[in-house]
Amino acid sequence: MRDLLLFFVSLFSIVNPLSVIPTFTGLTQGASRTELRTITRQTSTAVFLVLTVSYLAGEVVLDFFSISVASLRVAGGVLIFGMAWSMLQATVSRAKQTSEEAEEAPERDSIAVVPLAMPLLAGPGSISLMIIVAGRTDGLVNHGIVILGTALLAAATWVVLLSAGPIARALGRTGLNVATRFMGLILAAIAVEFITSGLLEIFPSWGATPM
Repeated sequence: MRDLLLFFVSLFSIVNPLSVIPTFTGLTQGASRTELRTITRQTSTAVFLVLTVSYLAGEVVLDFFSISVASLRVAGGVLIFGMAWSMLQATVSRAKQTSEEAEEAPERDSIAVVPLAMPLLAGPGSISLMIIVAGRTDGLVNHGIVILGTALLAAATWVVLLSAGPIARALGRTGLNVATRFMGLILAAIAVEFITSGLLEIFPSWGATPM
């Protein structure tokens, strides 16, 4: 249960469905309740599929490119820290969405997969996390924990997006920014943990106790 909770919190902090509420409400303005349900269902399903495929294909990708888990931890930690820094300033990281993508978003035929599921929710940071976790997870039970945690994340995303209107009205812009900054702080700590653990694995002498 503890491993499941830690994984869920880490993944939720990176995906951060609260941060897309302003974009979601803007893109779905005027949509009917039925349309909103369809979009939220498609978005949460796409998030689950993208993250699950990233997890299942993680080791294959690492082996194909001859990348060690330690190197990916450092690289992923740097990427996640950049996202965390943007969250601490209550802004959307360019790793999730560029200004050009933001301008094109309203012109898409379907916003459920692009830009909501990718790259706003299941972006480079969360995909990197899934690949890192894949490289350090063994055993059927542990794999099941990761898949279950991903399913819970998708369910939480569905709930948040379906309740985007009431949440936005209740919290307001200030409340959403506070929540985003809080998750950014957690994300920064996770990033530092990834970077330090990766560096210690690459340079084990750094962690040696001096005589």
